[in-house]
Amino acid sequence: MEMNFLPFFISALITLVTGFIWYNPKVFGTVWMREAGLTPEALKNGNMIKIFGLTYIFSLMMTMIISALAIHQSGAVGMVGGPPLIETAKPSFAAFMADYGTAYRTFKHGALHGFISGLFFAFPMLAINGLFERKSWKYIFINSGYWILTLTLMGGIICAYA
Repeated sequence: MEMNFLPFFISALITLVTGFIWYNPKVFGTVWMREAGLTPEALKNGNMIKIFGLTYIFSLMMTMIISALAIHQSGAVGMVGGPPLIETAKPSFAAFMADYGTAYRTFKHGALHGFISGLFFAFPMLAINGLFERKSWKYIFINSGYWILTLTLMGGIICAYA
């Protein structure tokens, strides 16, 4: 199974693009700042190269997990010992991949897995943190909504194009 890694690098940009829109003051930015206890002036104080650079690196890390969740053929490759052992795999592996190598490799399928990851992993994690940090449900839902949307888009891109 050949992997195209360009969609991983493109998909990692989704966190920045979605965040630019989602946290814009005309969308949820004003409410998010109020609920987070931040001001526009406070947000200007920060090393933006560090923030955006680390965001991109962490996003690349997430693309690896999203691909494992959304691309089911990677499980079949793992069963034979990974890419180095594909050539020595039994003929049944080649037959399986010939029949199902591109099954469920669509944007829609990946988006579904990204959405499920956001709803059942990111949302509970952010809700737990928010509850202990004494944050409002508005704050929790704004941040969770961002991650649900972002992971949905990441999953779609990776599954369809990787």
